[in-house]
Amino acid sequence: MPRLICGPMATLSHEAFRRCIERFGGCDEYFTEMINAPSLLNMGPFEKYYLMSGPCPEKIVWQLTGNEAGPLAEAAAFLAGKEGIGVDLNMGCSAPQIYKTGAGIAWMTKPLDETRMAVRAVKSAMSAYPIKRLSVKCRLGDEDFTERSFFSFADMLAEEGVQLVTLHPRSKKEKLARPPRYEYVEKLCLHYGGRLQVYLNGGVKDARTLEAALAAAPDVNGVMLARAVAQKPWIFAELRHLVDSDCFGMTGKENTGSCATGNLADIDCQQLALDFISDIEAFQPPEFHRTRLQRFFSYYCENFSFAHYFRSKMLNAGSTRESCEIVTRYFSQVPGDRFRTLALQSCPSSDKSI
Repeated sequence: MPRLICGPMATLSHEAFRRCIERFGGCDEYFTEMINAPSLLNMGPFEKYYLMSGPCPEKIVWQLTGNEAGPLAEAAAFLAGKEGIGVDLNMGCSAPQIYKTGAGIAWMTKPLDETRMAVRAVKSAMSAYPIKRLSVKCRLGDEDFTERSFFSFADMLAEEGVQLVTLHPRSKKEKLARPPRYEYVEKLCLHYGGRLQVYLNGGVKDARTLEAALAAAPDVNGVMLARAVAQKPWIFAELRHLVDSDCFGMTGKENTGSCATGNLADIDCQQLALDFISDIEAFQPPEFHRTRLQRFFSYYCENFSFAHYFRSKMLNAGSTRESCEIVTRYFSQVPGDRFRTLALQSCPSSDKSI
């Protein structure tokens, strides 16, 4: 069965966010937000917050970004010595402020030998920790990528000892509105026949989109979600039930009935929000409080009847105390929004004809 992964998101993939997800059983792996290699090596005043690994350090994947091989290798050696699954190199971020510096997806557009030397340096630096995994998160490449150029890049990663590739199957400038090209994920799986693990990233936000992704790429080792987790921190509990119950026909058999267990759980949406604010205060520096809350609530508020109103209030809150007051006031005004049911009911395919 594929693993369920929480992807790296700037200002979101931190300890407070992981604690929120773990309250609903969590997921298999948590990628951290991008850690800038030079900044980490300089160990500025905020770097210790990027290095927090709670509440489940054994599930952590440290994601690194940088534009030079030397700092990447040195930072990777440092992170490999910490608890966690391993180190991930970000070679897929297409944000202009990242790739214009030579980081992120810029590594896919540089001469292949230059990127090879960087990956080799990182792998060598991690050799003192042989059990730690080296992975790469990437896209398909620049706008003019070809299947040949993409697989040349992937072959280079495998040759240099990368053990896992997370593929977001879009090119550099393709936005989220463009459907992911899942066929490339499956081609990557089949190309390596299990010698290189492959995670799918992009487009999965609920049971039906997970079913579509697994139908297109049935051989993936894992599925990574990002923004959908910020909106619904309980989403892994819903999806884990469906995956473990084989609702998507992972055995190759047609599903002919409901995978219902009848298990229900009430989610107190007010308490979840208040707990998150409290964890932000505990695990993030005061300078980060406002931006971290704004990022989370820009997604979380989508669950509610007056989403725009609630979100506007939260984004304009001037302090954590004011944020708590807004949360409490909203649910007192709209009590019907406070509780929702986590229903582990039927698989998305249960209405298919036999």
